[in-house]
Amino acid sequence: MANLADDIEQFLKRLIEDRRTVEIQRATLAAHFGCAPSQINYVLATRFPPERGYIVESRRGGGGYIRITRLDLPAGSGLQELIHRIGSSLSQNEALNYIQFLKEQNFITEREAALMEAVTDREVLGLDLPARDLVRANLFKAMLLAIARF
Repeated sequence: MANLADDIEQFLKRLIEDRRTVEIQRATLAAHFGCAPSQINYVLATRFPPERGYIVESRRGGGGYIRITRLDLPAGSGLQELIHRIGSSLSQNEALNYIQFLKEQNFITEREAALMEAVTDREVLGLDLPARDLVRANLFKAMLLAIARF
């Protein structure tokens, strides 16, 4: 059984699927799902981060709105852009978000995603912070470069 956050996420993704950008009032969305606006904020923060290919803009107040835009990686240079965006440090949560985004964009298969998740897991890396995030970023970029070659 799906929880409320899953329902809100799927609802927004269906809207975005058709238009690539959706603009909606937070209060209207909260009323539709019978929840507090803070629940909408939670979904936006956890399910629509930049690592998953979304830009979320928000304006609060009486005429306030939420605008969610889905980014698509351009063919050819898309993975290079992603490599540049990662930088020198990558948390496990950010890595998982990037992997999810790559699956959604059909850049990687489920099998490749499982391998990437295994390699970037904090338990597998076995290092203390900040070294773990530095090594994870380097490994992740190396995997992206290998994928880009194909």
